[in-house]
This record gives sequence, C-alpha cells and structure tokens, in this order.
Amino acid sequence: MAAPKKSRGAAGGQGRPGRSLALILIVMVALTGGMFLADQPTPRLGIDLAGGTSITLEAKSEPGQESAINKTNMDTAVQIMERRVNGLGVSEAEVQTQGDRNIIVNIPKGTNSAQAREQVGTTAKLYFRPVLTVAQGTPTPTPSASSSGKPTPSGSPSAPTADKGKSSSTPSASATTADNGKASSTPSASATTQGRAVTGALKTDTTPTPKASTTPKADATPKADATPSASAADEAAAAKLQKQFAELDCSNKASRAEAARGAKPTDTVVACSSEGDAKYVLGPSEVSGTEVDNAKAGFDQQRGMWIVNMEFTKKGSKQFQTITKKLSAQPSPQNQFAIALDGEVVSAPQVNTTLSGSAEISGSFTQQSAEDLANVLSYGALPLSFNEASVTTVTAALGGEQLQAGLIAGAIGLALVVIYLVAYYRGLAFIALLSLLVSGILTYTIMSLLGPAIGFALNLPAVCGAIVAIGITADSFIVYFERVRDEIREGRTLRPAVERAWPRARRTILVSDFVSFLAAAVLFVVTVGKVQGFAFTLGLTTLLDVVVVFLFTKPLMTLMARTKFFASGHPWSGLDPKRLGAKPPLRRSRRVNAPTEPKEA
Repeated sequence: MAAPKKSRGAAGGQGRPGRSLALILIVMVALTGGMFLADQPTPRLGIDLAGGTSITLEAKSEPGQESAINKTNMDTAVQIMERRVNGLGVSEAEVQTQGDRNIIVNIPKGTNSAQAREQVGTTAKLYFRPVLTVAQGTPTPTPSASSSGKPTPSGSPSAPTADKGKSSSTPSASATTADNGKASSTPSASATTQGRAVTGALKTDTTPTPKASTTPKADATPKADATPSASAADEAAAAKLQKQFAELDCSNKASRAEAARGAKPTDTVVACSSEGDAKYVLGPSEVSGTEVDNAKAGFDQQRGMWIVNMEFTKKGSKQFQTITKKLSAQPSPQNQFAIALDGEVVSAPQVNTTLSGSAEISGSFTQQSAEDLANVLSYGALPLSFNEASVTTVTAALGGEQLQAGLIAGAIGLALVVIYLVAYYRGLAFIALLSLLVSGILTYTIMSLLGPAIGFALNLPAVCGAIVAIGITADSFIVYFERVRDEIREGRTLRPAVERAWPRARRTILVSDFVSFLAAAVLFVVTVGKVQGFAFTLGLTTLLDVVVVFLFTKPLMTLMARTKFFASGHPWSGLDPKRLGAKPPLRRSRRVNAPTEPKEA
C-alpha cells in the first residue's frame, strides 16, 4: 500500500502548477497596477541618464582652526552629507571629495535640488544657550552711556532690571513656544550688563541647599564682570557686545550670517532668529547638539503646529536637566533657552520646570522644514563649514547616447540568446522566452516602484547589471532543461523526467544564484557611487531569477509535459528521445527472474 500512496503524492505535486502560475500572475498585475497608481510608469533615471545638478562645496576654516581641514574631517563630512541626502529620499546621489578642500555632490534630475543643496551645505552646529536679552530684529539707536536703566526719552522701554524681573509689554517675535512670556523690544546698556550677570549666575548653583555652599566647580565660577568691580577689559567687551547687538539688523541675511560667523560655544554672543524678526544676546552653550541622540518631526494636534522632538544621550540629559533647573528660577526673558542652529535661533521656549531626557523645537515650521531639521539633527553636525563654490546643471545628452548604445548591445545579446535557445532547445525555447518575459516585467515594475519608495535611480551601470542578468536567468533554464534531458536519456518518459530532474536542478540553481547574490552584496558594500547601482540591480535580478524559476518555469514545464507535443517527443519539442540517444525504458530492464524449482533427487 505504501507505493500507491507515494505515487498519488507525486501526482498531487504535479497537479498543482496552476496555483503557482496564478500567484505570479497576481503579483505581476499588482505590481503593474501599483506602478500606475504611484504615477511612476518608468524607472527614475540617474544623473548620467537624465541629467541633474552638480554642487561644488569648498571647506572653509574658522580663525585659529586652519588645521581642521584634513582628510579625516573631509571624509566624515562626505559620510554625513550622504546620510542627509539619502534621508531626503534622494538615492544615486554622488558625494565625493575632490582635492583636499572640495566636495562634489551630484544630485539626479527629478529631485528637489534646492532642498538637497540646503541640506548638504548646512553645518548643523546646534547649541542650547540661555537667553540674556531679546529685542526686535531691526537696528536700534545706541542707548545713552548712563547705566541707570531708565527708559530713554524716545519712549523705548529698557530691558528688565535684575531686581524686578519684569519685562515690557511689547512681545518678542514668535520664536518661542505658545507659553512664552513677554520680552523687551530695545536693550539698554544696563540690560547687557545684567545679562552677563545672569550668565554668571547660571554657572553657579543658586539652590539654597547645603551642597550649594560648597566650593563650585572650576567652570562654575561667576564671571568677574558680573560684579561692580569688573575690569576695564570686561567693560570694553560688554560695550562692544552692546554696540554689536544694537546695530544688528536681522532682516539682512548678510548681517545674520556675519553675526553667526566664528561664534564659539563658550562665548556670549548675539544672534538672530531664523525668521529674522528678533535678535538675542545669548550666554555660553550649556548643551551641545552632539548630545542629541535622535530627532523626529511630528504634528502637535493641540497647538496645531509642526514640531521637532529630540532625545538626548545620557550625558546630554543630565546637562539639559541642570540648565532647565536653573532657568526655571529666573525671571523673563532670562528663563528662556535658545536653540541655536548654525548661529541662528530656531526656537527660544520658556522654562517653567526642570526637564530632562528630551526637548522640543517649535516655531513657524512647515511639515517640510520640520522634517528637514529633524533629518539634519539626526545625522549630526558637519565637522567643517562649507561655501558653495559652484552649482552646475548636468545635461543627459552624453548619457543618452551611452544608454542607446547599451540598449543596442543588450538587444543584440538577447537576440543571440533567443537564436541559441531556438536552435538547440527548439520547443523548450518557448518556455525559456516566456520566463524571460516574466522576469523582465517583474524587474521593470519593481525598479519603477523603487524610485518613489526608496529613491532608486537607474544609471548606466545599473543597466549593465540588468543586461548581465539575462545570462544569469537563461543559465537557470538551461540547467533545468539539461537535467530533464538527462532523465530522458536514462529511459524515462517526460512526466517522470520533469519531476525527477527538478530536485537536482533546483539545488544547482540555488547554489549558482547564491554565489551571484553574494558577489553583488559584497560589491554593493565595498563600493560607492554608480558601481552600487550595478551591484543593486544584479542582486535584485538574481533574487527575481529564483522567484521566476520556482513559480513560473517549473510549473509551466509541468503543464507542458502533459501536452501531446512534448509528451510524445516531437522532433521540434527539444525532447525527442531518438535525438537525445535515450536508452530503452528502465522498466524493461528491471524484470525479476522467476525462482527455479529444486530438482528432484
């Protein structure tokens, strides 16, 4: 009884090829439909085929930091720029060094080149600084030399005094969160001095605890200029800062850039809001952007605005907790901390309680600007500052000619494969050509969908990878066909030969495709730029070869074996036993001799 059950199991396996064919047909229809629903009927083309934008960035050194332009920092900048651009969904962007000071960024056509230009060149140096003084972003007349802190005759209110802790009725620009207090519109000389005193106070723990009476840390000593006995040099520095603050015009981009240039994290600085409608005097940095572990953009439903949420590292969380504890005890606007990105204040929220672990950047963000900022913060700050030396539009004329030549070469290669299959395998060539067609449809639709999905762009090396894949796919068919022919040569009929040949062919095909995929994976990891396009396409088509052979070629071969044309061994079927030199059927050579009867004595 065991033998019939085994026979029925084999028959059952042969009786379900339609399911596999129906499955791959459904997949092809779904991919084709998704391609048109995504409005992406063709694959995205790389910069060498479609043209694009080429940006040249030149590294610039800050005063006293000329040695910072070195190979290590340049390589780090390239890696960060690649992550930023890829974070925007722009694949096939080339970022590479040129010489010892330049970085070339090639961005394919069809992407937001302006957005990418802003992303790759942004230094993204982030600091959390205490706010000492805030005013409107336009220049203000220099106040009188008196330090009484009284209002000026023009009616402009003075900055809040340290003993009262009040602010004027004029609100600052909306660079703070919804619960911000009011800020003065014009600083005075006394406001700057008091602001410096606030900075010194922030450096010392003012909590009335026994611990506060202990000797403060070396870096927590109050500034000397925070006392009436300030030196002449400190007074001159304060006067210079006051003058710089009064003359600062935040509505002028050049002035804003000049204010942000060369600012050190340990300095008291002036800065503009990112919108240019407010200016600040900021104390030394309390938390650096390098302590931001993760940043994500999100929409605040309650306030109806886009925000950026940041998670700090363990060290950054402790630093943030310390500064917010001190700021929460200060009057307005000294209870604000400014989130300064590349020298500009993107947000300056008030602190009403001690915070730790995470922070939020809010302001007049759109969805795009919030996502851009989160992307920049997540991938880190550039170790160098860059000037945009040149921006060039790349035409696709040369790439188009090369693509045409490549497609002609591919068509010639495909034609030679078809001629060989028809001449040698005859009717089996029909199965091979249908399998190649299915593989081509799957490859084309998936490449088209990968464009909007992960930013995949087809370049010339990728086209070469697809052409090479024709040979890999055809090789799988040949392996299977030859295994079937070997079984027929052994004297088996077609249907058993198809099933017996499959396990042996399957093993060979999997090993061969695994080697090809491994080579593509290694090539993708160890190379950069366009060569990765070749490796990616080669790996993708190798995986699709396995899918096509298992779900299409084998089931179709099973169905064809049931037809009279193939089963009878027609001379044009490619499976003619006579042409293959088949042996007599195996069942005739397996006769069991009848036992001989013992002779009588």
